[in-house]
Amino acid sequence: MTEERKNLVFSAPPDDVDAVHEFLETVWEANLGVSEFDRMAFETALIELASNVIQHAAGEGGVTCVLTVEADENGLSASLADTADAGGIVLMDRSMPDELSESGRGIALIQALVDDLRYERVDEHNVWSISRARESGGS
Repeated sequence: MTEERKNLVFSAPPDDVDAVHEFLETVWEANLGVSEFDRMAFETALIELASNVIQHAAGEGGVTCVLTVEADENGLSASLADTADAGGIVLMDRSMPDELSESGRGIALIQALVDDLRYERVDEHNVWSISRARESGGS
């Protein structure tokens, strides 16, 4: 497998996580060797991340995002840059909240599904990065 990089620009509204789902279908079509388990874990983490950005960052004017996904023989990575205001975000290892909690699972779920989750403010953008090593023995 050679390195494959794909980009998507979307704005919410009118776009939503369906745009990310459709985009990832093209990523998987171009990277047939990625195992089903790696696809599921990475896609779930990325959809959760995009959903959080759309839900929490889209103000009155909405939010525009640039999503870049890279796949190679070693792993999968994504960068999601958004135009939302800085939110005072601090990432640390998080555990899942108790089962009665109505929120707070997003970051913990993402961290459980990927090897690395990072956030930084670059110029006027929030930049989220995730990466996941591929399963050994995958096709």
